[in-house]
Amino acid sequence: MKKRNTTDPLRPYSSVIVDGDERAAARAMMYPLGFKPEDFSKPLIGVASTWSQVTPCNMHIDKLALEAEKGANQAGGKAMIFNTITISDGISMGSEGMKYSLVSREVIADSIETVVGCAGMDGYVAIGGCDKNMPGALIAMARMNRASVFVYGGTILPGCITGDARKLDVVSVFEAIGAHANQKINDQEFEAVERCAIPGPGSCGGMYTANTMASAIEALGMSLPNSSAQNATSPAKLEDCRQAGACVVEMLRRGIRPRDILTKKAFENAITVVIALGGSTNAVLHLLAIAHAARVKLSLDDFTRIGKRVPVLADLKPSGRHLMSELVAIGGIRPLMKTLLDKKLLHGETLTVTGETMEETLKGVAPYPQGQTIIMDFDKPIKRDSHLVILRGNLAPEGAVAKISGKEGLQFSGKAIVFESEETALKAILQGQVKAGHVIVIRYEGPKGGPGMREMLSPTSAIMGKGLGKEVALITDGRFSGGSHGFVVGHITPEASVGGPIALIKNGDPIILDAEKKEIRLDITAKEWKRRKAAWKKPTPRHVRGVLAKYAHTVTSASLGAVTDDNLEL
Repeated sequence: MKKRNTTDPLRPYSSVIVDGDERAAARAMMYPLGFKPEDFSKPLIGVASTWSQVTPCNMHIDKLALEAEKGANQAGGKAMIFNTITISDGISMGSEGMKYSLVSREVIADSIETVVGCAGMDGYVAIGGCDKNMPGALIAMARMNRASVFVYGGTILPGCITGDARKLDVVSVFEAIGAHANQKINDQEFEAVERCAIPGPGSCGGMYTANTMASAIEALGMSLPNSSAQNATSPAKLEDCRQAGACVVEMLRRGIRPRDILTKKAFENAITVVIALGGSTNAVLHLLAIAHAARVKLSLDDFTRIGKRVPVLADLKPSGRHLMSELVAIGGIRPLMKTLLDKKLLHGETLTVTGETMEETLKGVAPYPQGQTIIMDFDKPIKRDSHLVILRGNLAPEGAVAKISGKEGLQFSGKAIVFESEETALKAILQGQVKAGHVIVIRYEGPKGGPGMREMLSPTSAIMGKGLGKEVALITDGRFSGGSHGFVVGHITPEASVGGPIALIKNGDPIILDAEKKEIRLDITAKEWKRRKAAWKKPTPRHVRGVLAKYAHTVTSASLGAVTDDNLEL
């Protein structure tokens, strides 16, 4: 007879599922899964694997999940591996398929919550590779508040061409498209880049969204030290997974839960690290969404406030020279975090999944080796304040997010050239219709209007490949890949599909962008504004059935993180 234990703090959820005579059918279902009688008295630890064959970012995660299973079992738990989805931004970029990318963040969060809740898992490890896996997993962790640790699948190694010193990655291919269209490289060079840029498993190699979010999650305290800076195919990553499995069991023993870790100060640490690394604009969107799930008040203004005092220190792609694998080789982000702590830019008292404070985890971290050229000294920063600039003005009264490295200048004024979709904009860029002095406007690509808020990596890369990086600007109610660079402004809110000001722009309109004044402005008269507003009509939804329609119906503004459960609380 199996008695139910309602007092075991290590088994607060699994005991409900498997204890007692009335749960015999549940236990019977679990024996074929490899459970033994003694396993039913152990904490049930899930391993959420995002493995699939749809992207190199996740193609190896099945093996990592097995290591996390070992770690949990060796620590006294009983692990159970399950899958959730992933999509490929890199493959779908520039196509209709990219509309599903941000949607997948919500599907991942919902599916992890669904499986963990249904199976009565006491805690879990989530292992993610591609961009949306990470915030999706963290949203689930914050919602459920069960002992959990995130593991980053790791960065890809650089691609190379025989006899060519360049270190290639996926952005090299997107920029080669523009260069080929502009006849800067021939067919043979173009094909060589395409075939060699992605050499194997791992997430895109610069400080793009995957590496940005992995670093942010480590700064939040929700992954083990150094999890963000390991190569995908390395012994260190296998050990990271084993330790994560054990860590969840230890969190149960200590009574540590995600919302003990995900405090306002933890989010401030994450913002600080993202800025210092020159990270992706997507971090703004995702950190807002994770904070919402954690019931922490975080806003665009927090990015502005913190950005005034934190410099950009990392010379990493896309705007810099180095890849993440090179940062891994000199110690990852831990020495940078130690420096930020010493400069009183990090909150050292925040808790981490290890049970130690952030300051305690950084004790004994050695500085970067002498002569390295990836992380700059504080007295010689890449930029003295944040590259993530929140702009407001009559074009974005709720805010917009610009990525300004300083290399493209701090102001841009030009004439609008307007496109109703990403595809039409890309075609015009490649055909030479976009000229120096243009402000490219891509609208109806927001969370509701797209729907799905596509990333504009194809247009921004084509601009770079065409040699127009310093000659044009691009604004959109969509968003940007972490691989985008140039004078780009995304997340313009309110978006066009709800009648936001971006919907009212016409070809030839003067647009002013000023990163110093943090302003984005359409320079037309008040009378003209009023006339255009009165004439605007809401477009017919692009999707009326299925997941995209459902997403468009529930999603909030990008300025709030584009979350889908904001109106559910009574």
